Amino acid sequence: MELRQLRYFLAVAEERNLTRAAQALGIRPTSLSQQIIALERHLDTRLFVRTSAGMTPTPAGERLFDRARAVVAEARRAEESVRGGRPLRLAVTPGVSPEVVAMLWRAAGPHAPDIADMQTAEQVQGLRGGVLDAGLLLLPIDSPDLDYVTVADAELGVVAAVDHRLAGQDSVRWPDLEGSALLWFARASAPGYHDAVRDAWTRAGWRPAAVREGAPRRVLFEAELRHGGDVIGLRPAWDVPSGQGLVWLPFAESAPRIRHALAWNAGDFRAARFREWAADLACAPAPHMRPELPRGQRAAASAVLDTGRAASR
Repeated sequence: MELRQLRYFLAVAEERNLTRAAQALGIRPTSLSQQIIALERHLDTRLFVRTSAGMTPTPAGERLFDRARAVVAEARRAEESVRGGRPLRLAVTPGVSPEVVAMLWRAAGPHAPDIADMQTAEQVQGLRGGVLDAGLLLLPIDSPDLDYVTVADAELGVVAAVDHRLAGQDSVRWPDLEGSALLWFARASAPGYHDAVRDAWTRAGWRPAAVREGAPRRVLFEAELRHGGDVIGLRPAWDVPSGQGLVWLPFAESAPRIRHALAWNAGDFRAARFREWAADLACAPAPHMRPELPRGQRAAASAVLDTGRAASR
């Protein structure tokens, strides 16, 4: 029996509704249901009566409730006593989805953690130096002294302005990007991720017309995409806002990937706790996958493109 399963059980018992409990925990209802079923199998008894009205604890579930609440509370008190009451020091890499940050707040329990916005390279240094307890960073990392669990894995696609020459396409291939500049980030921020994606476009035979190190602030990054000429970015679909003059295009093949992981120092006494958090993060509902353009906006992008071509004749 895992502490995480007891925490899930308590959420369902308190909410009496699987969907509401999943929302409170920040995970998918299907993942929560699977964990409850696994707990019931482990205990060899039903814990809830499932009806269209919700989830009602069985007599066995009622007996487990008080004991589970006491175990979870004692685990939190034990952790707090070791920490001396100081909040956990966590960090997230810039660009991570708001849903993930919210989950970290919930996972840390009643005492709000210190969550800093740090690049991956800074997080690795902070973890090694004891400045951070755990961090959500970009893989890969070359740090054998750190343990980590991958919590998110997504394809990168091309993000461009709605009037970009590729905006009317449903997907892109690497040769389509010939002549385009790439708005990218400084290698020092996340060397492993930077090199992995660069290797992907090199293997595909693409060479950017130029590599521009974009501003870290999202608003400036998006402004340069909209007004910087023939320039594109590489981002996951969920990281591209809809209705902001930008389109996201998937690769038809050979798409590079972006992977986030929760990391901590190898041998940390809270490793089990961090692995529990990682499991929660991995079960979290994915941010909206591909931002669908409003009806007609794709056509409008094509119209802008056609207008530009006509004007150039």
